[in-house]
Amino acid sequence: MRILILILLLVCIAAGVVFGALNADLVGYDFGFAQAELPKGGALLAALVLGWLLGGFTAWWGVSARHLRDRRRTRKARKDVADA
Repeated sequence: MRILILILLLVCIAAGVVFGALNADLVGYDFGFAQAELPKGGALLAALVLGWLLGGFTAWWGVSARHLRDRRRTRKARKDVADA
């Protein structure tokens, strides 16, 4: 199974390198507060990485908030049982 994942990863990396090489021309971006000229492939890679990081942070934040809420409920339930 690990070898299959490794092969898939290498194929995706090779496809990314080819895509970046074929789209090497510069494109101008205006963000409102800054301007940049980046290669198309680099801009796509940056957008993918940023989306991946923001998605991971959002998932982590949701799980952490749920665990914190569950801990508070458990602590309150134990206190109520101890007081009864």
